[in-house]
Amino acid sequence: MYKVKTIEVNEHKQGQRIDNYLISMLKGVPKTRIYRAIRKGEVRVNKKRIKASYRVQDGDLVRIPPLNQGAATAEVKPSLAITDMLKGRILYEDEDLLIINKPSGIPVHGGSHQIGGVIEYLRQIIDSPYIELAHRLDKDTSGCLVLAKKSSVLKELHELMRNNQVKKSYLALVMGAWPKSNVKVDLPLRKNQLASGERIVSVNESGREAITLTKAIQYLDSSTLLQAELVTGRTHQIRVHCTASGHPIAGDSKYGDKAFNRLMHNKGLKRMFLHAKFISFKLSTMDKIISVSAPLDEQLQKILENLEKKR
Repeated sequence: MYKVKTIEVNEHKQGQRIDNYLISMLKGVPKTRIYRAIRKGEVRVNKKRIKASYRVQDGDLVRIPPLNQGAATAEVKPSLAITDMLKGRILYEDEDLLIINKPSGIPVHGGSHQIGGVIEYLRQIIDSPYIELAHRLDKDTSGCLVLAKKSSVLKELHELMRNNQVKKSYLALVMGAWPKSNVKVDLPLRKNQLASGERIVSVNESGREAITLTKAIQYLDSSTLLQAELVTGRTHQIRVHCTASGHPIAGDSKYGDKAFNRLMHNKGLKRMFLHAKFISFKLSTMDKIISVSAPLDEQLQKILENLEKKR
């Protein structure tokens, strides 16, 4: 049974609006529920009612009612196996940043159908008073995931991403033979929500600009290992762009080709073959460029070897 909690705000969170503070703390809880709790006075700061625009201060005591409704919280305890696995996937760490090779199958944050995600687990593992996701990766996508250890760093990372100043490169195994020349996929994308609540993205002229730069790396049996560099960072961008180009990603259950997925599954692929291979950016607070590469998981490497042998 969920209980009322009181959390003390630390200096890294001060200045943040109470609504945004709660949204970041209570991943998976509907925003409408959070705003209703604030309006009804269920959320209190230093025992007083506040408005959604209130900005929290260092040392504030925030009363959080039992809003969880099955969502993950910051107190989710990872198992020893998950702890060891995530520690072993740290690619870069300093006082400002943490970059990990996110495993496939674990979402970046928990929700109504997932007890915990990467961010909840890392908050228990990493010795830092502040840690937040700088961006997202799909649950089934592996590779470079950046987290900020300071609110100022998070803000700057978001600004860099908005201005397309973060280089992100992915590896994807796609159906068929991708064109030999470098291909710029420039197709606008629009997010839609089905009646079931499922989120789906489609190519639509009224959608937002989406650009992916691609290059065929290796031609294999019935497939191509593709490098995809994001110019823009839209939801499911690479997945939808590949499918719209006639070359869906192997193992993609939402946008992929069922027959191709069965073929790849029979060859040993048990997940989507999409991997955030490389990320690079420069923060104004640093005098160096951060460039990190994430190795392919063993399963993906074996698939490539199997496909190469049977060409």
